[in-house]
Order: sequence, then structure tokens, then C-alpha cells
Amino acid sequence: MSSDKIQKPEIEKFYHQLENSADLDPLLEKIGDAKYVLLGEASHGTHEYYTWRAQISKRLINEKGFSFIAVEGDWPDCYKINKWIKSYKNSGENIQEVLKEFNRWPTWMWANWEIAAFATWLKDFNLKRKQEEKIGFYGLDVYSLWESMNSIVNYLQQEDPETAELAKDALNCFEPFKEKDSYASVFSTSKGDCKNEVVQLLKQVREKAHSYDGAEEAGLNAELNALVMANAEKYYKAMAGFGDDSWNVRDRHMVETLNRLMDHHPDEAKVIIWEHNTHIGDARATDMAASGLVNVGQLVREQHSKEGVVLVGFGSYSGSVMAGRNWGAPMQKMKVPEAIPNSLEYKLHKSGPENKLIIFDENQELNDAFSEKIKHRAIGVVYHPERERGNYVPSRISARYDAFIHIDKTTALHPLKLQPQNELTPETYPFGI
Repeated sequence: MSSDKIQKPEIEKFYHQLENSADLDPLLEKIGDAKYVLLGEASHGTHEYYTWRAQISKRLINEKGFSFIAVEGDWPDCYKINKWIKSYKNSGENIQEVLKEFNRWPTWMWANWEIAAFATWLKDFNLKRKQEEKIGFYGLDVYSLWESMNSIVNYLQQEDPETAELAKDALNCFEPFKEKDSYASVFSTSKGDCKNEVVQLLKQVREKAHSYDGAEEAGLNAELNALVMANAEKYYKAMAGFGDDSWNVRDRHMVETLNRLMDHHPDEAKVIIWEHNTHIGDARATDMAASGLVNVGQLVREQHSKEGVVLVGFGSYSGSVMAGRNWGAPMQKMKVPEAIPNSLEYKLHKSGPENKLIIFDENQELNDAFSEKIKHRAIGVVYHPERERGNYVPSRISARYDAFIHIDKTTALHPLKLQPQNELTPETYPFGI
């Protein structure tokens, strides 16, 4: 059976129009008491994906008591946002100052006005709460090897000199492989194994984390920086072509970090996760499974389904996006072409120009209509609009997600390096619903 199964009359029966925050009610009802809500995006450079995720997150925090945000970002940099929104000591004067420290390419992914606005809202929200009840903001990714090493060495030298020596040993082990900031080349010239050093470090930090009270969440910060070091060693080796697959190492690390964060919070804690659709949409509903790949959405479903897991995908028909022509290239605003015929985005557009919210499991007819494989667009930080046909992932949408948000025409997000239109402040820019 082909993707032609999704016809215009059927789609019109199934979607909820999406114009403002109140229109998210069906999604909030679908989420119910779930403890894990994963919010996707079809690109890392689209204004509407960030702002709609922010609106969903605000409602989840306000109405359902969600505890923290976990994102597809580096632990050290995102922890700076966490410190700022919780008003920790020496956390920065303003959010722009904090976000400008995001120096790793692609800088626009988190150092943007959309995140500045949401972080400002989080800080204001947290001012009304007890310290232990403040909403957190954490990074799940594995890329920050060097930053995590330096952070943990500097911290342990003051708090735990004995363990600091282990951190220095690990740092010395990695140092010969450091080549600027190229992920794949870290281990390309040697098969040196730093596993013993980082595992020993992680073990000792975990044993002593409860005693690190020199700063708020100091034990958590030290432990997760050590975890990044342990899993980065696996990841970079896989990138260099020997060892386990780098995709699986990375996504398993993100879930391991997520689980540690849940352990750090009270038993009743609930988490909102922001990542690309390729991470949060269940890999088993795509061609990834045939290649032996797993992802965050699949793993969280497998591990936490009894606690409630809701996966929300995003997509759009056309517009613009912030991306680069190749890895490390200058960011630029690019046109997103109209979706190719018979793709998911094309068919949702043809059913009407309004934005749409689709909730799966509302009825069997709905699930059946979206159960066959259909092309579904995915745009990365490296993007070539002229090669558009290569940006589609065959997906069984009703199995990949629990809900889907279609924004018919999207716009590029606004990097912090660029001033917002009309000089609007982060408190009011960019979401007016």
C-alpha cells in the first residue's frame, strides 16, 4: 500500500487547527500524566520550531508540573543556562552574555533570540519558586569532550584534589589526539585507548558526588562532565572508523545522561526533551532500524513506557532556515523549497494552508491513514536546498510519533549575533501568541 492512502478528505477529518497556545489543548490532553515528553524539529534553524516548543513547554511546566528541559546540546554550555535561570552565583549578568559563550559550531543552534526569550521566561518563573523546585535546563550531547575535561579538572582541583589527579591523567591521555575541533579526527591518527582513565575517573566521581557541596548541583555537574569524557572516547573512536557505530554511541549517551538527570530529581519529576526529529522520532518506524541504528525516542519508549512517553514531531511545507553549506561554514539564511510531491509535508499542505496538530490514537482510522511509509523531510545544520530529494526519511508517521505539528510556512531563527527586527527585547521577541 502506498503513501497515497493519506488523501485530502481524510486529513481534514483528523487535524486540529493550530493558531495559538490555546489550540494545544488536545496535545496536553494526549500527554496526560506522562513523565517524558519529547519535542522534535525538522531542522536546527527554524524559528517556529523553537517558539512552538517553548509554548508547549510553558504549558507543561505551568499546568502539569514538569521539572526540567533536556536538549540536544553540550553539557558544559547548557549548564551555564541552567545556572543563569536558577540565579546561581556568578552565573552572568544577562542571558545574552551567557549565550555568547556558545562558541562551538553551529553557534546559532542555541545562541539565538528564541532561546534568549525562553530562558528569560524560565528565570522569571524560577524566581517565584524554592531553590529545589526551580526548573532546570541541561544538555544531553556528547560533543563537549575538551570543555568537559577542562571543567572537571578545574573544579576538582578545588573540591577534591585526589580525584583531580585522575582527571589530569585522563586529560593527558586525550591530549595527543586533540586537533582543533574536528570530531572525526580526534582518534584518526592513533588507536590509543583512554578508556581505563575515564572509567576510573567516572567511578570515583560518582562515589564522591554527594560530598561536592561547594556550589549548587556541583556533584551532578562533575559526574556528567566525567560521563561525557567516558562516552566521547567511544564516540570519537567510532567516528574515526573503528569501534561501535557513532550514532548509537551518541544516542545511548544522551539517554544515559537523561536517566542520570531523572535520578538526580525527585521521583515525581517529569522531563521535556528538545531534539531533532531524527533523534526523538522512534527509529523503528524508519529505515534506520534496518541499519541497526537506535535513537533517543526508541530507547526512551523501551525503557520508560510504563511511566508515559509522548513523542511529538514537527514539519513544514516551505519557508527559510538558518544553516551552513558545509561543516564549519558561515551560517546563512537559506530558502526551504516547497516539499516534494507525495511527501508528508506536501500532503498536509495540500489539505489546506493552516497550521495543523495531529494526535495519533484518537481513532483507528487516523492511525491507519498515517501507518504506511511516506517521505518526511529532515534538514540538518549542513543543508543544500538544491539537493532537496536527499533530505527525506521514509517513515511510518503514526508509529514514529504520538503527535505531529505541521507549520505550513516557516522562517529562519534569529542568531544572537544578529539584532532582532525593530530592536525588540528577548522578553517579548519572538513569540506573540
